[in-house]
Amino acid sequence: MSAFTTTSAPARGGAADEYEQFCVAFRRVCGIDLLQYKRGQMERRIRSFVATRGGDVDLLAYCAKLTADKDELNRFLDRVTINVSQLWRNPEQWETLEAKILPDLANTAPTHPTRVRCWSAGSSYGAEAYTLAAIARKAIPRAQVTILGTDIDHRMVERARTGVFTAEDARDAPTATLASHFELADGRWHATADLKKIVRFEQGDLLRAQPAAGSYDLVLCRNTVIYFNEDVRDALHGRLAASLRPGGRLVVGATERVSDPAGHGLEPESPFVYRKI
Repeated sequence: MSAFTTTSAPARGGAADEYEQFCVAFRRVCGIDLLQYKRGQMERRIRSFVATRGGDVDLLAYCAKLTADKDELNRFLDRVTINVSQLWRNPEQWETLEAKILPDLANTAPTHPTRVRCWSAGSSYGAEAYTLAAIARKAIPRAQVTILGTDIDHRMVERARTGVFTAEDARDAPTATLASHFELADGRWHATADLKKIVRFEQGDLLRAQPAAGSYDLVLCRNTVIYFNEDVRDALHGRLAASLRPGGRLVVGATERVSDPAGHGLEPESPFVYRKI
């Protein structure tokens, strides 16, 4: 998962402190608004990283360095962007999707032939989207499945399009399913051409996305909102819910919850699955 936002930060009273000034300056560098994230954990992450780069922890001076040094900018993005992912991450969620959610979506799809439209929101380097593609091939082989993965980091989008994963990425993947949809070469797992046909990736700001109402049957947004401020999180859940057709599902992380499901037209179906009413 990774998801940054480029929405404008809320106005604050009084003069901005050093951290806020840094965030405003950094937004000008690459369009990423760090003020939308929980300040405590993000500021600690940034200051600890800057301290390892040598010299005083002067955030504004460091931002000037980021402007002038692309390699340093990439190193900084690797630090502050949350790109923790793997194939079949949280296996219990994939078991539920394979056994219950995908078959139900295929059976209740309003189109014929059956079409199931999916969105992996904050898809990082594609592990989630390709896992979904693999289990969809197994669970609903006759359905026309399309999967869109979006991420704010263009580097992750480019990596996702390759469909190549390390042995570490595949550590929790079921052996038989992995071997059916990925080919092992040079110590890495490569998504098959058949799998890549149903997955596409685009660069996109998750918190500015405005998908058409009812445009998806399934939206996965897992292990993402825990980094956002509450208002940002709730607004995001509202937009994700609006993008679902009636009967569609929103899947969040195993430890995440939608704070006001009914207010978004959702009803809890399991601890991490919400059904659009």
